[in-house]
Amino acid sequence: MSLTKIKFRFLEEEEEDGFSDGDFDEEFIDDDDAQVGDGAGGGGIALASTSWDEKALALAQEVCSSFHGDLNIYAFRTLLNSTIQVRIERMTNKSGSPNMEDVEAFTKRYRARLDEAEQAKSIPDNISLEVSSPGVERVVRVPHELERFKDRNMYVRYINQVSTTGPASEIDGVFKLISYDMEAKCCTWGLADVRINREKAGKGRPLSKKQRDLRVVTPFDSLLLVRFYSDI
Repeated sequence: MSLTKIKFRFLEEEEEDGFSDGDFDEEFIDDDDAQVGDGAGGGGIALASTSWDEKALALAQEVCSSFHGDLNIYAFRTLLNSTIQVRIERMTNKSGSPNMEDVEAFTKRYRARLDEAEQAKSIPDNISLEVSSPGVERVVRVPHELERFKDRNMYVRYINQVSTTGPASEIDGVFKLISYDMEAKCCTWGLADVRINREKAGKGRPLSKKQRDLRVVTPFDSLLLVRFYSDI
């Protein structure tokens, strides 16, 4: 018997940076260790090298195409226990998060295609399908998603190389993208106006002038992780 799961909850509160599209997100997935391209919180495709996963991926891509560009596969992963995990994103809103109807529609169409493939014996008949959104703190893929999500507050973890001979250190913080340069392959960040940064200036106080004027330049290849930051 095949199993299908739709994983989400509604985000009822508006985030501090003003983005709320009636979106939802899963309540149980912890993406703190997300890595770009991991097929899960970090997006991308990760196949388990089974005899059926490329067929399953092709079917998912065909289903996504049937939404005429409104939906996209953010992450796709197959597991050795005959499980398919898909995260879809909506390309037409600021957050990239789909709504419940999007996920239900995608799941229904994809499940139907999987059932057909099971009957044709091109995939196993015990496939479990899990469909969800990218995540409330989704990974931003650098550099090609910087323009799309430039107005979001982002958690950034990067390597700071003080000199060519000195040791490198890992630094993180919550920033707002100021600019990026595709030719120089670098980003310029300013501190985001969020609670965690304001508290450094003193409880109940706004960002200080020094904080507002701070700029951090990071080469693309120094960025270890860039993801949405939720101040809720």
